[in-house]
Amino acid sequence: MQKLTIIKVGGKIVEEPDSLAKLINDFAKIPGLKLLVHGGGRSATKIAEQLGIQQKMVDGRRITDIETLRVVTMVYGGLVNKNIVTSLQAIGINAIGLTGADMNIIRSHKRPATEIDYGYVGDVDKVDADAIAQLLHRGLVPVIAPLSHDGMGSLLNTNADTIASEVAQALAPIFDTTLTFCFEKAGVLADENDDNSVIKKIDRATFNQLRDRNIIAGGMIPKLDNAFKALKSGVKEVVITKADSIAISGCGTTICD
Repeated sequence: MQKLTIIKVGGKIVEEPDSLAKLINDFAKIPGLKLLVHGGGRSATKIAEQLGIQQKMVDGRRITDIETLRVVTMVYGGLVNKNIVTSLQAIGINAIGLTGADMNIIRSHKRPATEIDYGYVGDVDKVDADAIAQLLHRGLVPVIAPLSHDGMGSLLNTNADTIASEVAQALAPIFDTTLTFCFEKAGVLADENDDNSVIKKIDRATFNQLRDRNIIAGGMIPKLDNAFKALKSGVKEVVITKADSIAISGCGTTICD
């Protein structure tokens, strides 16, 4: 099996020129086949506000009405995605920018309204692993924006961590797959104010204990849920680390069964 590294990077890192440049150079150092999934929420919020489109967030998740869907499509699938692709091309990496609608790689359904109606938000149903594998085998580097589609003509705003996890799970039977979530912190921290308090390994029992003690909270909980789901589906390794450490082995937090 060929080795495949999937990197999921938060919007804050790819939206700033200096941190994007550092990410691109570090990403280039990763050996073997690779794929990048990105966010872009801060840019989407900024541009929406400039257009006079009020943004509503619930527990850190964006309510995506039709006007907001148009904004995130422009920002995620256009501005942010193409900035990354252009930066990769500039250093000789032949990248291809994709949403879930391109080549029908990620099909989803609109999340049903319950107590909260998230609007045009998608929950993933299927990833076309063969289509993505064809690109990888051709030497291309897919750069996937956090947008999926429902097969009936509508794009759907979709959580980037979920997309990364679902893509990794789909590709695990084809490649020796590692999934790395990278963001501004050095890993999962025992003390959020101490970057040196990285927890080196977390299994399911440790996760439950840390969550009960409120050491792991907020957005880290769904990130780890996605990590455990990926491992259960055959992904070899899941790492949570700082963006500038993606090319350095042994950094960050390793999630294990």
